[in-house]
Amino acid sequence: MADITTVWQGELPKIGIRPTIDGRLGGVRESLEEQTQALAQRVKTLLTENIRYPNGEPVQCVVANPCIGGVAEAAATEALFRRENVGVSLTVTPCWCYGSETMDMDPLRPKAVWGFNGTERPGAVYLAAVLAGHSQKGLPAFGIYGRDVQDAGDSVIPDDVQHKLLSFARCGLAVALMRGKAYLSMGGTSMGIAGSVVDQSFWEKWLGMRVEDIDMSEFIGRMQKDQFDPEEYEQALAWVKENCPEGKDYNAEDQVRSREQLDSEWSDSVKMALIARDLMVGNPRLTEMGLGEQAQGHQAIAAGFQGQRQWTDHFPNGDFLEAILNSSFDWNGKRAPYIVATENDALNGATMLFGHLLTNTAQIFADLRTYWSPDAIAGACDGYRPDGHAKDGLLHLINSGPATLDGTGQQEQDGQPTMKPFWEITDDEVQKCLQATTWHPSITEYFPGGGMSTRYRTRGGMPSTMTRINLIAGLGPALQIAEGYTVDLPDDVHDVLDQRTNPTWPTTWFAPTITGRGAFSSTYEVMNHWGANHCVLTAGHVGHLFITLASILRIPVYMHNVAEDRIFRPSTWNAFGTENRESADFRACETFGPLYGRQ
Repeated sequence: MADITTVWQGELPKIGIRPTIDGRLGGVRESLEEQTQALAQRVKTLLTENIRYPNGEPVQCVVANPCIGGVAEAAATEALFRRENVGVSLTVTPCWCYGSETMDMDPLRPKAVWGFNGTERPGAVYLAAVLAGHSQKGLPAFGIYGRDVQDAGDSVIPDDVQHKLLSFARCGLAVALMRGKAYLSMGGTSMGIAGSVVDQSFWEKWLGMRVEDIDMSEFIGRMQKDQFDPEEYEQALAWVKENCPEGKDYNAEDQVRSREQLDSEWSDSVKMALIARDLMVGNPRLTEMGLGEQAQGHQAIAAGFQGQRQWTDHFPNGDFLEAILNSSFDWNGKRAPYIVATENDALNGATMLFGHLLTNTAQIFADLRTYWSPDAIAGACDGYRPDGHAKDGLLHLINSGPATLDGTGQQEQDGQPTMKPFWEITDDEVQKCLQATTWHPSITEYFPGGGMSTRYRTRGGMPSTMTRINLIAGLGPALQIAEGYTVDLPDDVHDVLDQRTNPTWPTTWFAPTITGRGAFSSTYEVMNHWGANHCVLTAGHVGHLFITLASILRIPVYMHNVAEDRIFRPSTWNAFGTENRESADFRACETFGPLYGRQ
């Protein structure tokens, strides 16, 4: 087995916990030291037991000690955090503290404050005071305040407080993990798709990342010169032959390619997958082969493959490399997915990256191809009308090529289909994902250079969240979110609808949750309001996490169906309006600007 190379290694950003305290010595501070430190340690335990890095390791937390009672101790804590690579800041206290003296002043570090709701000491008063300071200084922070009053010695973190602590920590960690990394643009613009016109300003100013570019000739050069691990290539090819069954060739008779040609395409497809991964994250094996420069990679936590048409007119398409790299397993076993966007749609790539960092799971890249109304389905399928989640119609998510094999829905949690972090996936689930997928010779008229396309159908009943970042002139990035469920259709109905498009592409039937308002007044209106041809599907109802993450990055959300009581943004957002939250979000994001845009 080859060593699995990833950018998620070495020293990863930590979460810093800042226990603040009333600095008055002579009885006040002394009486609070033990309680305050104990509060910080309980938060550390909560975070380390529930949050993991993308490599599966528990998140690391740094707790300031002694407590922070004034500016000198705040400065010492800041020095500690810089030494320890702290990327997220969480201040906790059960008491009154000196707000502007104890607050975290780093402008780039996501920050939150938990003021313990107890009447013996005014932790809630400090919370209000320090949040006012954050607002006044233009350093937005999340405020965490429990609904119910607790006794001073209560060691329980209430459920509502836990939810906010974990939501903030997950989203703040996602921000910290992106900072300083890269998006690798493999090729350029695909077929005039706006999302593949890679906007470097977006990646730099909003995400704190760089954009790396390589020409597609790098692929053919490495293929011709055998600049990949030959042992891993043989291992991968053998694994493919055993685990990637070929399905029906849907080409017209005069466009069917020979067995020899298909075998050659399989060989090239495996090489392309190895090369794409090596370009993203490097490979020490190449150094042993005398290819020290190629071994380094581009520190890319996301990438896009242009493919069409400059590549696919002449060489096998990128379907295999994208499908297998986006999956949580390959010939080396289970591992974190490498995020790769089809057609180099970097905006969908960024959205996939968000979903992955928030959940540690694989992401489905898809075209939002068609809205099927109940009447249209009935007309095409002998009167069949969908019910349940699909009673208002369906969105056909189908990718013009690959999608993660996790998207088959063959993984389960609590009896429901889902996509899980790689360390939770069983060997049996890996095999079920592989068995649910067939590989078909690509349609020659689309892909003259050949290649193998995936076909599967996502199991219904998976709670899911559909998302997309769009770039708007004069506005910048804006995010769309639609929570809903995947849907099962009877085989004959699925076949009729699916084969009207292209039977060699994977299909997910998705029903957004309809609220009766605005863009969610109907399934049709969700389709009608979507901002681009592509979307991302993440397992679980996690729209609230996308909203929290977007607020940290200053990306407004202009379409979502997340209930109001699940939304968590910095407390400063309240000052921009409490009645129309969507408009307030836009005003706040415009006022504060992109997180990395004002350095």
